[in-house]
Amino acid sequence: MSVNQEEEYTNSSRFSYYVNDKFYTELVEEIKRWEDEQELVNQSIRLECEALLFREARLLDEAKFDAWLELFTSNCLYWIPSISGGGDPRREVSIAFDDKRRLEDRVFWLQCGFAYAQTPRSRTSRMISNIELFPCAKEGEIKIRSNFVIHEFRLGQMKTFAGSYRHKLHQQDGKWKIALKQVNLIDSDQGHENLTFLL
Repeated sequence: MSVNQEEEYTNSSRFSYYVNDKFYTELVEEIKRWEDEQELVNQSIRLECEALLFREARLLDEAKFDAWLELFTSNCLYWIPSISGGGDPRREVSIAFDDKRRLEDRVFWLQCGFAYAQTPRSRTSRMISNIELFPCAKEGEIKIRSNFVIHEFRLGQMKTFAGSYRHKLHQQDGKWKIALKQVNLIDSDQGHENLTFLL
């Protein structure tokens, strides 16, 4: 394999090279430990991480999807499980299980003008609360638990989605970036007519 081919292969916007059995195993083990009570992070880190969550919510509400993608690491995961707590995505169906490449595809689809399930586009307003931050075993990583309510207006109808977020942040070049976003809907096991917008 040439150097150019190797660089191309490791480009996470084109290949899902990092989503392998090791990735799944570590993900499932980490989710099991997510609810363990741990010591809270210091106030300055808390303010930085909260600001990232609020910025993410605003960018999604304003449909600034390219800027939203820049908040994520190159080997990220956006996961909406269909069962409470997530379970094991190798054995259970997920509403969404998107690596960086799939997220970029989703953003392109939302912006191309031919996404009929988003024509007209959903108007949304997000509220985030009950934010708790905990250090991870690895330095430069933070876990965040929070609750959310999303109001969506589309085609004359207002819908409300509620649940909890699980974010895992990595520090890269002095900035916090999202490595994992898990969206736990309180009614994840029910049918949803339109989940074509980003939660």
